[in-house]
Amino acid sequence: MEFRKKIEDLLNEFLAEREDLFLIDLKISTGDDITVILDGDNGVSVQDCLDASRAIEFNMDREEHDFSLQVMSAGLSEPLVTPRQFQKNIGREIEVMFENSEKTEGELAKVDEEKITLILRYRKPKEVGKGKVDAVEEKEILYTEIKKALVVIKF
Repeated sequence: MEFRKKIEDLLNEFLAEREDLFLIDLKISTGDDITVILDGDNGVSVQDCLDASRAIEFNMDREEHDFSLQVMSAGLSEPLVTPRQFQKNIGREIEVMFENSEKTEGELAKVDEEKITLILRYRKPKEVGKGKVDAVEEKEILYTEIKKALVVIKF
């Protein structure tokens, strides 16, 4: 069986048992360095990473194929890529960079399989007179328009 296929099968078996976890990325370099990035509906613990690592490593024969394996959680600096990741971040501020390099920032309000909805809060000039007023609007963004989306970290 092809090396990558075997790794994918073992990972899929593990994730079938752990429905709260999901795969963000699987990278296998030409030197057979395997990197697995996981996320979870309730986060990912060190134990979750260990369990995933064991599910792969204990079912592979290093005599047959030498490899290195690294299993990690998607950190806050990692972009959101799947609808499930967006779903778990509803209520948080996110920054979205569009394919045309424009950016917008807002509160993630809704998520479905095709798009996300942000609540944008900003100040705009009054229609009459001087000064500004608070404005709130909802903006729907298709996944296909998103180049990169990150959770905004506030301290």
